[in-house]
Amino acid sequence: MARVGVITFLHNENYGSSLQAYALQRTIRDMGFDCEHLDYQPDRKEKIKNLLLSGNSPKLILEGIRKKSVKAGQQGAKEKSIAIPAFYARRMKMSSACRNARELREQSMGYDALVCGSDQIWNPVWLNPVYYLNFAPEKTKKIAYAPSLGIRTMPPAGKIRKIRRWMRGFSAVSVREEEGAKLMEQMTGMRPDVMPDPVCLLSRKEWEEIAAPGPEGSPYVLCYFIGTNETYREKVRQISREEGLRILEIPVTAEGYRSGFELLEGIGPEAFLGAIRNAACFCTDSFHGLVFGTILNVRTEVMRRYREEDPESKNSRVDHFQRIIREKGVDALRGEGRAWLRKKLGSEAGGG
Repeated sequence: MARVGVITFLHNENYGSSLQAYALQRTIRDMGFDCEHLDYQPDRKEKIKNLLLSGNSPKLILEGIRKKSVKAGQQGAKEKSIAIPAFYARRMKMSSACRNARELREQSMGYDALVCGSDQIWNPVWLNPVYYLNFAPEKTKKIAYAPSLGIRTMPPAGKIRKIRRWMRGFSAVSVREEEGAKLMEQMTGMRPDVMPDPVCLLSRKEWEEIAAPGPEGSPYVLCYFIGTNETYREKVRQISREEGLRILEIPVTAEGYRSGFELLEGIGPEAFLGAIRNAACFCTDSFHGLVFGTILNVRTEVMRRYREEDPESKNSRVDHFQRIIREKGVDALRGEGRAWLRKKLGSEAGGG
C-alpha cells in the first residue's frame, strides 16, 4: 500500500483548518492509501528563521501575541486548544511532531508521495517554504491539492521569485480559487487546476456521521466570527428580534467572549458541526463556516470580513465558492475533487 504524507495548517486552533485536514486524509485513505498528516509544530527558532527568510511582516508576531492573549484570558479558549488535538487523536493518523524543515525531511523519507493542501497555506502574507514541500526527498512525488492564496493582487517581487523557485518539481498542482490560479500563472507561467476545498470531498451524510448532537433548547441563530466588526452582531440581533430566535455564539476573538450572547465555548470540531447543523440561521464571516452551512443545507448569512480595497483582502475565497456553487452545486464539486485526487495519486504514487 502506497504511503502518502500531507502537510497543512493543524495548530492554529481553527475549526475549518482542522476539519479540512480531516476531510483530505479521510478521502485519501478511502481511496486505498496509507495516509497520515505531518505534524508540523515549528519551534521558535524555526518561526523566526522563516519570518526573516520569507520576507514576512513582523506584524504577524503581534497577531500571534494577540491570539495568545485571548487564550490566556478565557477558559473556553484553553479548552478549545485541547479539544482540537484530541479530535486529531480520535479521527486522524498523525506523524510524530516535526519542529523544523530538517525533521520534516527525515519524516518524509518513508512516503511515496507528499501532498500540500488545503487552506491558506500558500497565502503570500505568511509565506513558508515547507508548505511548498521544499523539504521533500528528491525522488518523492509532490502534489498540491487546493491550497489557497487567499488574495486577488500580486505579492511583492521578492516573494514571487521565491514562489517560482519553490514550485519546481511538482507532479500535479491545483489551487482552491480561480483568482489564485490566475495569479500562479502570472507568477510561474504554469496554469494550475482549480479544485474544491477538501471539506467538499465529503457528503452531508459523512459530515453528519461525526457531528455531535446540537445544543438543546429553543431554536437559535448561531454566530461564528473570525473578525471583530461589531456590525456583525447588530445583524444577529436584528434576526433574533424579527424571528424570535435565541442567540448562540461560538467565540473566537476577545470581542466574541464579551458579546453578551450565550456562548458555546471550548467545543471541539464535532460539536462545531452539530451546532451549525441544528441552527435555524447561521451568521458567519468564515470561509469554512460558509462551506459547512452550504453542505449541511443551513440558512447561512455571510458577512464580508475585509474591505474590498484592502490589498490583503481574502474575500476572493468567499466570492469564488459562492460563484462555483451557483454554477455546479456541491455534488459536482465533490465528484471533480475526488476524481482529480484519484487520478494524480493513482498515477503518481502507485495507489488504488
